[in-house]
Amino acid sequence: MTVTLEALLEASARLHDGRLCPRQVLGVRMSLLAGRLLGIELPQREKRVLAIVETYGCAADGVAVGANCWIGRRTMRIVDHGKVAATFVDTVTGRAIRIRPHHLARERAGLYAPGAPSRWHAQLIGYQHMPDDELLEWNEVTLTIDLKMLLGRAGERVTCSLCGEEVLDQREIRIADQVLCRSCAGDAYYRPVSRYHEWVSREAASAGV
Repeated sequence: MTVTLEALLEASARLHDGRLCPRQVLGVRMSLLAGRLLGIELPQREKRVLAIVETYGCAADGVAVGANCWIGRRTMRIVDHGKVAATFVDTVTGRAIRIRPHHLARERAGLYAPGAPSRWHAQLIGYQHMPDDELLEWNEVTLTIDLKMLLGRAGERVTCSLCGEEVLDQREIRIADQVLCRSCAGDAYYRPVSRYHEWVSREAASAGV
């Protein structure tokens, strides 16, 4: 059964305490267009489509609802470029479509919401009614990351040779005969202030606490 735009927008709004914003509308509309372009019914029931979203926040939630792609289901990745854009990948065929708002979408929105009290409201209303080719731009793309590596393999786990932490889903880096997590391989987003708590945790584990 096809889910209506209105129902998807209501579902997206529930993620935001009942409030709907223009970027949520964009996320849902991008997802529905992606389904038509890929020939796959979205929101999906399985895990065939992977959404790579280029920003956090409202647009990502719109994509999640519109495509039924979620971080927890391993069907969404965030590549934070600060753009309201997303690439939808058919993991069976490898086809990928990148979709973003039309560069004139904000200006055109007012034509579809002439009584709107503000530009924000005009976008909220207009984005729901504009034709795809006035609201969105898209093109087929080729991923620069191997799709199999991007998806990883659920259930795979190894232990880092240096820190001893577990690494899931083939996210380790292998250097010579060592298996390293990305942090120990030099790709860390943090720097420990103290290793004391780590030492305490290890001692407790070895003692069976």
